[in-house]
Amino acid sequence: MSIDRRVIVLPDKHALAAEAADRFVATTTRLLRERPAVHVVLTGGSVGIAVLAAIAAHDQCTAIDWARVHLWWGDERWVPSGDPERNEGQARAALLDHLAIPAENIHTMPASDSWMTLDEAAAHYRDELLRAGGGAFPVFAITFLGVGPDGHIASLFPERPGPTIAEPDVIAVRDSPKPPPERLSLTLPLLNSSERVWLVLAGADKAAALGLALAGAATADVPVAGVGGRERTVVFIDEAASAEVPESLIAPTEYWTGAMDQPDWQP
Repeated sequence: MSIDRRVIVLPDKHALAAEAADRFVATTTRLLRERPAVHVVLTGGSVGIAVLAAIAAHDQCTAIDWARVHLWWGDERWVPSGDPERNEGQARAALLDHLAIPAENIHTMPASDSWMTLDEAAAHYRDELLRAGGGAFPVFAITFLGVGPDGHIASLFPERPGPTIAEPDVIAVRDSPKPPPERLSLTLPLLNSSERVWLVLAGADKAAALGLALAGAATADVPVAGVGGRERTVVFIDEAASAEVPESLIAPTEYWTGAMDQPDWQP
């Protein structure tokens, strides 16, 4: 799979989160002028949550018409509701609790203390997505994804069945090498149906996985190698994670300045 990626290198995790937040606010505001609703997929992890906190702190955050924004998750840990390990709870503390967004626009994945089994939870979330899309999966305008040191994205891990599933779907994950072992995840084809995929990662421990992905590694071995948006794929990284990024893929400074006025350069 050939994916055109732009890599944005920031000095540190704080600058990365601020830049991604700024781009999110600008892009969401623009899209809401063009369409009735915007669907966004959130991620967890320290960098993903830092981005959400930076969005909450952005001076234009409250200017977004959040009543027309729908928030989804790329994956979730199968733990009880209220467990601090849930991506949902971290996202609520960082951003969602600070927004004037209708509760029905926040589409959380089921928790392990719900009435459902893991497989039923996957089917439930699939059905919720299909209802929101009028019988088809909704068009995700922006999908945030973190990247693990092993190259995993969402809960799609190397040398597991998840990264090679060929259909857009929500799946139950039972053999995660990272605790907890049971999780829910969107598949790569569903993630790749997004208009924009924004990868956010920081730290020297992510450099090797990113380098392999950019070099075209096999998706089964390095799942992040197989992810990409239909219109844009942007990788926000700090300098520590940039050690193995080819210079030719690093976007110039004007990517975010003058060239932003040109449609081909919009994030």
